[in-house]
Amino acid sequence: MTAKLVTVFGGTGFLGRHIAQRLVDDGFRVRVAVRHPEAADAALPDSVERVRADVCDATSVPAALEGAEAVVNAAGLYLERRGETFAATHVDGARRVAEQAANAGIPALVHISGIGVDPASGSRYVRARAAGETAVRDAFGRATILRPSVLFGPGDAFFNSLAQIARMTPVFPLFGHGDTRLQPVYAGDVAAAVAKALVLPAARGRTFELGGPRSYSYCNLIKLLLAQIGLKRALLPVPFVFWEAQAGLMQILPKPPVTHDQIVLMKRDNVPTLGVPGFADLGIEPASVEDILPTYIGPGR
Repeated sequence: MTAKLVTVFGGTGFLGRHIAQRLVDDGFRVRVAVRHPEAADAALPDSVERVRADVCDATSVPAALEGAEAVVNAAGLYLERRGETFAATHVDGARRVAEQAANAGIPALVHISGIGVDPASGSRYVRARAAGETAVRDAFGRATILRPSVLFGPGDAFFNSLAQIARMTPVFPLFGHGDTRLQPVYAGDVAAAVAKALVLPAARGRTFELGGPRSYSYCNLIKLLLAQIGLKRALLPVPFVFWEAQAGLMQILPKPPVTHDQIVLMKRDNVPTLGVPGFADLGIEPASVEDILPTYIGPGR
């Protein structure tokens, strides 16, 4: 029997690579749909097919779906620039993938969103994620939506960036008093949830919020990281109004170190909502920060 073919949009991103690898390990045939397949991450398994496609280009999506029996949309945009907008990727692009998958008669779609989606948020990113979920549900009612918390793992943009800051300065600035609660989730566990969602009929049409096994204040996460890399740093509470002023000044930079949307996100806890299905409903026991962080960050790493 031929293995199922799964098309993964955004399959060369941080989470997308984990998803592609997990699906290969679970016996799926995998096709990653990316804008630049010739530059696709060499870390992807050789068996993964690379095709040129962009969720923002209506003409490229159908070809990427041809012959697929399942679809994963992990395409994401975290910084608006050069005409790329959150709405184009997370709303219009998400709708386009869902509509084309429905038109093609593909039975399973997993859409990656995020904890904290809110159509009334002060963040354009968060509002777009919320509108994207609605667009996907309208186009493909049996889609599975996964909302992970802050992602971490080898090569992440979270702990690696924080470690870089810690190594550069004797004082580590906190967002406010650092009491915002986060529940970081290992990217490999989210990939496992994707694989489960593709084969479990009970996952169709449901939304899952995915966080690690415990929550931490931002301040305690920084302390945990500092202990792991063997550094002592003074922790400096910084009012959000200061961060907002800095973001306003830095927005002209090609890659600003902090953005308005990041500040809005850090004002709210990012933990799974009580009563919303999660890892346990998919039969997955997630790994903790303490389990995974030492494998890729530490003294000399």
